[in-house]
Amino acid sequence: MTKQHRNGEGVANLIKADQRPLYLQVIERLKDDIDNNLYAEGEKLPSEFELSKNLGVSRATLREALRVLEEDGVVIRRHGVGTFVHSKPLFSAGIEELQSVTDMIFKAKMAPGTIYLSSAVHEATEEDCYQFKEEELKEILALKRIRTADGVPVVYCLDRIPYRFVENHSIHEIKSIFHFLEDVGHTITYAVTHIEPIGYDNEISEMLECDPESTLLLLKQMHYDENEQPVLYSYNYFRADKFKFHVVRTRVKA
Repeated sequence: MTKQHRNGEGVANLIKADQRPLYLQVIERLKDDIDNNLYAEGEKLPSEFELSKNLGVSRATLREALRVLEEDGVVIRRHGVGTFVHSKPLFSAGIEELQSVTDMIFKAKMAPGTIYLSSAVHEATEEDCYQFKEEELKEILALKRIRTADGVPVVYCLDRIPYRFVENHSIHEIKSIFHFLEDVGHTITYAVTHIEPIGYDNEISEMLECDPESTLLLLKQMHYDENEQPVLYSYNYFRADKFKFHVVRTRVKA
């Protein structure tokens, strides 16, 4: 279907012939147009007046469809500017699947990279001792890094590791902390994760080269090895336009 077809009476007739609620028809139609590259990533959609006229629906119906599409991350609306096709996530994973950032990037057939921002060894705080369940914990290595995919910044990482795990190694050896810990005898088997959506952050979003409208997804995670020992605490800020997480939920019978 050409752009001329979608802007003509043919589309309006197709909409009217369907018996489903109009806003659902509009959602499907716009998704089809985007999937068929009739509207490219980053392209501005026609105005609400034009779209509603072309689709043969009211502006109220169109706005409801656009609201749902925005919630689903298909489009993004910029106040006073218009509605644009959102970039498709490069990475998609089940939140119940524990993967390193490196493995997620490899899985997307892209090259992982690391930009080291800082590293420092600190005296362990009371909070560190509590989180790592070690009253005698002495030192913590704190790492700040940006992970890249084909050179594009995609994740900002703040990691804390008991220093004894890494004291005989160069920090720059550590590309994937998961793989490094496995090599030194602490294979990560699970993590307890807290998820927080974050708006635009002046410092982090700028380092990740985010658009002002883009959001971040923060995963706070304590990782445990096969002996139930906490070995890594991380704050990972994912670009929400590049990563999509989902979860399978099982119904619990009352």
